[in-house]
Amino acid sequence: MTASLVRQHPPHVDPTAHEDAEARARDWAEIQERVLVPLHEAVYERLDVGPDTRLLGLRCGSGLALLLAAARGAAVTGVDPSPCLLALARERLLPPDGGSPRAELLRGSPVAARSAAPYGLITALDPVRCPSGDPQALAALLTEALPYAAPGAAVVLAGWGPQERCATSTVLRVAAKLADPLRSNGGWRPARRDDLEEAAQRAGLRPDGSGRVSCPFGYADPGSAVRGLLSTGLFDAAIAATDAEQVDKELAEALHPYRRADGTVWMPNVLRYLIARVP
Repeated sequence: MTASLVRQHPPHVDPTAHEDAEARARDWAEIQERVLVPLHEAVYERLDVGPDTRLLGLRCGSGLALLLAAARGAAVTGVDPSPCLLALARERLLPPDGGSPRAELLRGSPVAARSAAPYGLITALDPVRCPSGDPQALAALLTEALPYAAPGAAVVLAGWGPQERCATSTVLRVAAKLADPLRSNGGWRPARRDDLEEAAQRAGLRPDGSGRVSCPFGYADPGSAVRGLLSTGLFDAAIAATDAEQVDKELAEALHPYRRADGTVWMPNVLRYLIARVP
């Protein structure tokens, strides 16, 4: 590592950690995030998202879901704790020439979005990065956002469908198998049928419909699949408990049944969403 590179970073900060975070964010934006487009489109179509919609996206990531809503004419605000992902969202949604922005993008918790309230639609549409498998954590995230929702506003939560209809669940079991359960404070666990309903109930929301969406995870090659899945953060606990090389090896082996003759990787999945209403 050169001295000039070290001087570019504050003391006690590992430059490679920042570089790794940027690379992972780019992998998320370029490889993984796009597999969720069928889910986003199905929700926006069902709720007739358009010019009259004011949308708050929780854990908006690199902004693809916001971009799809903005393309329908919605006024969108996104909140995310990751500076690297938000930087990519700004590339997508904020014009470089200083023209009218397509979105307001804020770092931190939902409290950061209070100035643009009230919102008629609040979404937590990422079943990977939003804590959809932890109803208590998801409810806490929603509770922070609900003071900025209009009365009767729709809140949409997304999560994994039944395991038997999610091929990716067999691959994600690698994360659970390799992680030390005594040290893991996140990662993947199988979805339960009522996870989303429990989160909505904890947040004081009224269920108002649900749906399922075919959302296959497709990748150009096994290497892209490994990079995309690692970008989710679901394997972080496994890497901490073993090492990156071991996780890469076992993940590649788990993907083998889903390789096609042309070298692509294809995993059929069904994701589900819940629509709830603010009282």
